[in-house]
Amino acid sequence: MTRLADMLSTVFDRRYRRTGPGAADTRPIPELTADLIGATGEVSGQATARAILDRYAAWSDEDKLGFFHHLARDMTVSPAAVRAALDEYEQGQSKASYRGLIAASEPRRQELIRRLNMLPGVTHALVEMRADLLRLAGNDGDLQALDLDFRHLFASWFNRGFLVLRPINWESPAHILEKIIAYEAVHAIDSWDALRSRLQPEDRRCFAYFHPAMPDEPLIFVEVALTEGVPGSIQGLLAEGRDRVAEDQADTAVFYSISNCQAGLAGISFGNSLIKQVAADLSLELPHLKTFVTLSPIPGLTRWMEEIGQTPNRGDETMRELAANYLMAAKRDDGRPLDPVARFHLGNGARVHLVHARADTSDKGMRQSGGVMVNYLYDLRRVSQNHERYATALQIATSPEIRSLSAAGAKLLKQEQS
Repeated sequence: MTRLADMLSTVFDRRYRRTGPGAADTRPIPELTADLIGATGEVSGQATARAILDRYAAWSDEDKLGFFHHLARDMTVSPAAVRAALDEYEQGQSKASYRGLIAASEPRRQELIRRLNMLPGVTHALVEMRADLLRLAGNDGDLQALDLDFRHLFASWFNRGFLVLRPINWESPAHILEKIIAYEAVHAIDSWDALRSRLQPEDRRCFAYFHPAMPDEPLIFVEVALTEGVPGSIQGLLAEGRDRVAEDQADTAVFYSISNCQAGLAGISFGNSLIKQVAADLSLELPHLKTFVTLSPIPGLTRWMEEIGQTPNRGDETMRELAANYLMAAKRDDGRPLDPVARFHLGNGARVHLVHARADTSDKGMRQSGGVMVNYLYDLRRVSQNHERYATALQIATSPEIRSLSAAGAKLLKQEQS
């Protein structure tokens, strides 16, 4: 047992030792994790898993960090065992040598996480455990490596094939509606009346992905407005006194808010398939819909403008030109767009369609983008082609208007910087 394990033994023993019939399992955590990995009986394995998870739920952040360091350092791969297994595999590629290579290459903590998940109803607890890990890991390389194991397992457990798309409406259970209010990350919902206005009218829709292991927890949801034409502002789209559009008169579906709900599933992508499936389902339900667009924020625009010496209180046309240029020309070191929302939609096969000044005049909208918003167009006939060009050549699909605005923005910047 390592020095860290000895320290953990002391801490956990002191804090959780109990006596008497029916008492909690007071063995040190390193002993419990080793026992769970080696458990051969289902009942004894579940009892050990429950002891670990119950104890984890009561811990402070300091205790959780100790647990994560135990998993990261004491339950990682053995380089010597990997080298030996690889040597054996190279000498003869048999079923046995391949099995040995896999076993040596997989850290024991992956199997521990799997066995913790054998308990009924604990998948959400493991998702929250990863949220703790992401929050506490910082730049610790050991803990970042541990996160790769969580991410690897979650990518399989939350595979698109396991997800269930469910409509959310005013008749949905109250506990689900409460979570929609709590998880809304783009345009805050500040009352039940505000939620009703997004769910009840015939020109509004909401859809969420759920997982069978977490039936009461939405993973991600999208809010949709049915409109006539492409909207140019979020305040108009969400105005209480707006004119309602009859379902059979709408020609456009607007995805105006997409919210991830589980911090512990960061990096596990659901949004790309969600938008495409909702668009496909709506086109079947309402065949007169011809256009599928977003009305999206541009969260990095103001920061970029400040970095290049521009103030975000320019005139409307100048803001549109600079926004278009930012979306097309501002890149990360890897050549992908600087703006995270742009990366998401372009990676899904959308194209940059239109930009609008004074489109989000809320404090948040003005702060992050000077009020500018963008429509990304999902042309169901071309999303695969757009996605392929972006994935292979980082080619950004854009409308002629965006290209013209971007060119004007580039010219303006060149003039002002010369």
